[in-house]
Amino acid sequence: MAKNNNNRKMSVEEAGQKGGEKVSEKYNQEHFEEIGQKGGEKVSDKYDQKHFEEIGKKGGETVSDKYDQKHFEEIGKKGGETVSDKYDQEHFEEIGKKGGETVSDKYDQKHFEEIGKKGGETTSQEKDKEFYQEIGQKGGETTSEKHGEEFYEDIGQKGGKNANHKR
Repeated sequence: MAKNNNNRKMSVEEAGQKGGEKVSEKYNQEHFEEIGQKGGEKVSDKYDQKHFEEIGKKGGETVSDKYDQKHFEEIGKKGGETVSDKYDQEHFEEIGKKGGETVSDKYDQKHFEEIGKKGGETTSQEKDKEFYQEIGQKGGETTSEKHGEEFYEDIGQKGGKNANHKR
């Protein structure tokens, strides 16, 4: 049996770590990507979608039991920052559009009304008057930049006509 620096028998974990370090020193990143790709293809050919869903669910439950919400917030933030640094705004607009279309095809209008109502209720419980003033101002500025004076004249006239019809 192999011995460590203290002249005692190595545990399986120590031997594995030592072997992993040697292999890591011997090969470069490209090598590991290549063998990872090959291994992934073999496993993908061997198992069906249901298998991956089951092991993904088990793994997710194990991780969820192990860590608290703060952990997931931290790794989510790190991942988001990494992805944000890697891609431009056009990329996010494109994937956002695709995701929106997929979700839109999957659910009906009632679903969106329900989640919109829940989100609005939650936000109203968590936010104060200043929050709504701030987002209202930002929305107004964005609309002004996007549409210009003619837009406001047009909606003003429409609003005036509707007010006169109600009298």
